[in-house]
Amino acid sequence: MGRIRTVEKSLLFSGLLYSDQHYYNRAYSALQEVFGDVVMESPPSGWNFSGYYREEMGAPIFRRFLFFRNPINPDALSAAKLKTIEMESYLSLDGKRQVNLDPGYITPAKVVLASTKDYSHRIYLKDGIYAETTLIFKGKRFVPHLHTYTDYKEERQQKIFLLAREMLFLLKING
Repeated sequence: MGRIRTVEKSLLFSGLLYSDQHYYNRAYSALQEVFGDVVMESPPSGWNFSGYYREEMGAPIFRRFLFFRNPINPDALSAAKLKTIEMESYLSLDGKRQVNLDPGYITPAKVVLASTKDYSHRIYLKDGIYAETTLIFKGKRFVPHLHTYTDYKEERQQKIFLLAREMLFLLKING
C-alpha cells in the first residue's frame, strides 16, 4: 500500500528570452515583485535556436535564467505560468511580446518546465497548464529527455542548473 509523503520544496525559476535590455529589466522587476528576491541570475547568452521569436522581439535574442529565493511547492507551477503569461502581455508592445517568460522549478532530481501546449511528454496540471520534466539528474550531471529544448541541452545551461541545484540545498539547510 502506498503512503502519502511530504512533497519536497522546489526552487522556482524563470527562463527569459529578450532582445531589448530595457524589457529584460522590466521583466526582472515584475518577476521579483511577484515571486520574491532573485537568489541567482545567469549571465546573458545568445539564443539562435529558431526564428520563432524574431518577428515579435527582433534580434539578436538573449537567454537568461532567474532563480528565486523562496522555495515553492511544485503544485504552484501552474499559477506561476499564469502569472508570467500576464506579465508577457503587460510588457508587450503593439501586441508583440518583448520578452518570453518560461517558469519552471528545480528539485534535486529534475528540472520541470511549464507550458500552455499539450504534447505526448507533457502532463496536464490545471487551468490549461502542462508540465514536462526536461532534465533529470543522473550521476553528477543533468541529462536531457527526448523532447528537451536544444538550449537546455547545452553545457553552459547545464552548469547553470547544477549551480541552482546546489543553491536549492543551501536554501533548504538555511531555511
